Amino acid sequence: MKRKTVIIWMFLCTMALLAGCGETNQENKSASAVQEELIYATAKDIHDMNPHLYTGSMPAQGMVYESLVENTKEGIKPLLAESWDLSEDGRTYTFHLRKDVKFHDGEPFNAEAVKLNIDAVQRNAEKHAWIKLSSKIKNVKVVDEYTVQLILSEAYYPTLVELSMTRPYVFLSPKDFIQGETKDGVNGHNGTGPYKFTEHKIDEYAVFTANEEYWNGPPKIKKITAKVLPAGETTFLAMQKGEVNFVFTDDRGADSIDVQAMNQLVDAGTYQLVRSEAMNTKMIVANSSKSDSPVSETAVREAIWYAIDRETISKDIFEGTEAEANRLFSSNVNYADVELKERGHDPGAAELILEQAGWKKGSVDEARTKSGQQLAMNLYYDSNSSSQKTQAEYIQHALMQIGIKLDILGEESSSIANRRSTGDYELLFNQTWGLAYDPQSTIAAFTSEASYLHTTKGIAEADHLYDRIRQVMVSTDEEARKALYAEIMRTVHDEAVFIPISSGSVTVLAPKNLKGITFKQTQFELPFEQMYFE
Repeated sequence: MKRKTVIIWMFLCTMALLAGCGETNQENKSASAVQEELIYATAKDIHDMNPHLYTGSMPAQGMVYESLVENTKEGIKPLLAESWDLSEDGRTYTFHLRKDVKFHDGEPFNAEAVKLNIDAVQRNAEKHAWIKLSSKIKNVKVVDEYTVQLILSEAYYPTLVELSMTRPYVFLSPKDFIQGETKDGVNGHNGTGPYKFTEHKIDEYAVFTANEEYWNGPPKIKKITAKVLPAGETTFLAMQKGEVNFVFTDDRGADSIDVQAMNQLVDAGTYQLVRSEAMNTKMIVANSSKSDSPVSETAVREAIWYAIDRETISKDIFEGTEAEANRLFSSNVNYADVELKERGHDPGAAELILEQAGWKKGSVDEARTKSGQQLAMNLYYDSNSSSQKTQAEYIQHALMQIGIKLDILGEESSSIANRRSTGDYELLFNQTWGLAYDPQSTIAAFTSEASYLHTTKGIAEADHLYDRIRQVMVSTDEEARKALYAEIMRTVHDEAVFIPISSGSVTVLAPKNLKGITFKQTQFELPFEQMYFE
């Protein structure tokens, strides 16, 4: 009896041990798998991956599609084009293409494919009005199999910069076109980039797998999954559990978890925090053209500017990870080292401006009034961004102290983008295009209905401003360009239509053993193909 008991006991121990080994093996297998896969949290679905439209996730599109040239710290460098020549009159760019590139479906990348793609973009001109290059392209000419010419109607100095953007001048396999077009949808999403778009379950996840035949060498991380999770605690818990292992600031400035949560994960010892240099300016955009709202008054916009304590936002909300911004473009941006009127945090100055503009203060916690109208307006923020909500609440309190009633409303970023393009807003959060694209891209957007036309067209000097923008984009004289940019920047600064808050960076939270984390000269993409696990 005793012997049988011992045998049973030994059998149970052996089974437990084997089970334990199985669990350990499973854990090791899982750990090994993680070394090949990066799973990043995103508060929004990647949406439509058509690179010639604008609803898709730019970080996702950046993995799949490529442009002719790349914008780097050292300037414009070759990408799908090995080299290029520019005619003396500045109107014809001749690109010499790489000969070793294929689309993900095996189709050859050549001059015909370049022409097909650019022509498709140009036939949807209204959609691309925000990018001035779209109005300058006169013709795309195939010279031979690997040589293509881009012929402009006039010289346009930002041409190469705008060709380097994440969209729309990137390339999709000819087989993915529908009757030669992309504007009404595509049959597939085959680019030339380091990753292939292989699976998508709407509002749940998207999968990207390594392009083993990538012309610049296959990436070491073989699978990247974009997992849709609500921002905040849900993402934080998923990071703790290892269900996702990567978080970064997305292309619209939304953050899946706040700075405090990031620091908590870093302190736990399994994650690292990596930040780029300042990429952009985060700001509040004011609709000067909304004539029935107090926001149409320069005095009101200027008072809001004075009332915001950027230092406190930088220290308390961003914990010093973002610096306070006092101008639309930081002085390190090209052409932006311009002398501008200083507006620091000064509630007293804000109240004086409002009094002089006829806005009379009533009792405590009541909005000022003028001619029976309340000094009240709405501020829209991205509901997927915890920091925007916190800033909105802080600014709401600050403005009430000077007699401005601010209603704050959280919406999806796509809804806010629609409001910006239709003019259905008073105030909303936004950010400049960023380091590589500024000042030209943000300033060009001042004239675009899809971007900031409603922001700028209500100011007194709007027509003069638009004329100066047109001139600067075609100017071939460097000194004249500097003078024109200075005048443009002073105009929008004095009118306070873009109210700066902080200098934003791309922030990455990743496993400690993930190496090769670097940044491009853009806030819209990450070079995932350079990352690897150690």
